[in-house]
Amino acid sequence: LAHIDHNGAFSRVGTLTNPNGIADAIDSESVVLAVVIPPDFADQLARGESAPLEVITDGRNTSVAGQATGYVSRIVSSWNAARTGGAGVSVVSRTWFNPNQTTRWTFLPGLIGMISFVQVIMLAGLSIAKEREQGTFDQLLVTPMSPAEILIGKSLPPMIIGLVQSMVLFCICRYWFDIPFRGSMGTLILTVIVFMLSSTGIGLSISSVSRNMQQVLVYVFVTMLPLVLLSGMATPVANMPQVLQVMTCADPMRFALASIRRIYLEGAGIGDIAMNYVPMLAVAAVTMPLAGWLFRHRAM
Repeated sequence: LAHIDHNGAFSRVGTLTNPNGIADAIDSESVVLAVVIPPDFADQLARGESAPLEVITDGRNTSVAGQATGYVSRIVSSWNAARTGGAGVSVVSRTWFNPNQTTRWTFLPGLIGMISFVQVIMLAGLSIAKEREQGTFDQLLVTPMSPAEILIGKSLPPMIIGLVQSMVLFCICRYWFDIPFRGSMGTLILTVIVFMLSSTGIGLSISSVSRNMQQVLVYVFVTMLPLVLLSGMATPVANMPQVLQVMTCADPMRFALASIRRIYLEGAGIGDIAMNYVPMLAVAAVTMPLAGWLFRHRAM
């Protein structure tokens, strides 16, 4: 502790008597780093054994946390070297599923879901509104089809286009950027289809309440931007404020991107990501009937 206090890089905020207070201190952002010294630390050293030392950092700022951990590592190494005359302890970090910490390995698989989502919600949103604006909506109503059948016909083309676009993006990630694919293609396609279903429901709901394509564009951008920002595409959900973390539970893109990344990089199976299907199917179960009700309501 004396070495850390006099290092110059740290300022001791407080001394806790119970490790249970560390979580509150870090969550409140009053500390960046906490050092936990076990009760038997001195006894283990006296017996000539290795004594563990736990360092807990605030990972919300990875740059500062990395620098703080590096300072502590050097302090421990120099202390060990002065005490034993040896090189001391060396810290070796290993990153799972992305050993070289290549940014595109994490970012590009997420584009498989995000870009197709933008395409699907836009096409589904313009489908019914375009019929109204071009004057063919009344002709569509006199056909011997129910509103549900018309909605099914309007939902299939965006889903097919979104699925094809997702596969094109997958090929770009796999063969152009040479990002290794470790999962099952069937699991990936199933995940994309479930996600497209929820995205189409959102788009059709927007299209049912819009009277023209200009209104659709406004509704789509107002809806799409928060969903993309809260999806964890650029900022991990765990690093968001607690209120926003709760709001992401209603964002199907959050669970789709998490599933696609796990399938692509980790080789996750259906059993590993099954719980991510529940929110996406829940959104589809709400938006699809809502779109049907709005379609009948606006049509009459």
